[in-house]
Amino acid sequence: MTTKILALTDALGNLVRFRLMPGQRFDSVEVPPLIDGLTFDAFIADKAFDSNTIIAELDERGATAVISQHPRRSKPLPLDREMYKWRHLIENFFCKLKEFKRIAMRAGKTDKSFSAMICLAAAIIHSR
Repeated sequence: MTTKILALTDALGNLVRFRLMPGQRFDSVEVPPLIDGLTFDAFIADKAFDSNTIIAELDERGATAVISQHPRRSKPLPLDREMYKWRHLIENFFCKLKEFKRIAMRAGKTDKSFSAMICLAAAIIHSR
């Protein structure tokens, strides 16, 4: 069985929150609990998060949805391409996270130990 890490970073690329999910689950399912209780001006994400539910919730919060869209979307939404370029921060975070062998190899036997390792690695990354 595989595990996915769904992470939320701030404007500097530092980890804010994360959720562990089964590998076969859609990424967009865990977004509402991930952003619950947080305030932000924009949500930058890739095509995996192109969901009417997520976009509606972001509109309700007054946040800008900067999400690359699936080509089959019937009514394309406007995309701020300059802001979308900042998505590299989350990609950079995952690259730094994968420098830790235990995370890259998914060596944690339980979700609790794997989560603890992610927290520890994020603290080390933040301290650099």
